[in-house]
Amino acid sequence: MKRHITSVFFLLFGVFALAQNISEEDNIKKVVDTFFEGFHARDSIIMKSVFHEAPVVQTIGKTKNGETKLVNEELGKVLKGIVTIPLKTEFKEVLHDYIIKVDQDMANAWMPYSFYINGTFSHCGVNNFQLLKQEGEWKIIYLIDTRRKEGCEERKLK
Repeated sequence: MKRHITSVFFLLFGVFALAQNISEEDNIKKVVDTFFEGFHARDSIIMKSVFHEAPVVQTIGKTKNGETKLVNEELGKVLKGIVTIPLKTEFKEVLHDYIIKVDQDMANAWMPYSFYINGTFSHCGVNNFQLLKQEGEWKIIYLIDTRRKEGCEERKLK
């Protein structure tokens, strides 16, 4: 009898822990989706709402010589650059997957993407968001991405 009670306890605990983790992943995905909602709407207020007060924003690219370079960016300048894209220019970043890992109040969201300008494929890469949970709310503390034209599996724009 004790064996069955112990088994039921561990089964219920495991289900509860899994439900908690799924819920956190959904909350993290919502933060990322909110960022991209603001991104596509050119709305700096929406985008800024999901960032921590002092985030780090970086891009990994290539120099003209083909060497890897790391570019540090200020969030304010990034947001201003997005907001000032001319309205006649259509752009869309298509996320192909969400790979989310959570450990207590820290999370990582990894998303391969393809980027389109005026319906034409421009480039691809990966977004990597680091998030921190404070006072029950997830905020982006670190955002880094890659951008490349080679090695992309172009996908049709939906």
